[in-house]
Amino acid sequence: MLVRDYRDVHAQETGLDGVTVRWVISVPEGAPNFAMRVFEVQPGAVTPHHQHPWEHEVFVVAGTGEALGEDGVHPLSPGTTVFVPPMEKHQFRNTGDEVLRFICVIPTVPEALPQ
Repeated sequence: MLVRDYRDVHAQETGLDGVTVRWVISVPEGAPNFAMRVFEVQPGAVTPHHQHPWEHEVFVVAGTGEALGEDGVHPLSPGTTVFVPPMEKHQFRNTGDEVLRFICVIPTVPEALPQ
């Protein structure tokens, strides 16, 4: 069993201003099926509007924002859950004054994992 504080995992730059990710549980930790990531999106920052062949499960921990999906814009706040199906275009935006922090779980398919 692995138990640790997510803040003990290095926050990696994503190449986007104001967006970092921590790969808290994944293949290196012995998880063969799912990867858990913690994203931090600074006020005013956004993730790319993109799509891919794997699903996401998201749980908002802190902050406020919006999830843009093919069916429109949805508000985000602590406790909000989001399911993004495979191939749906999506984006997350911080619309608040504090960090938008969310947990994002994806399958450990090779193309989804960091290189």
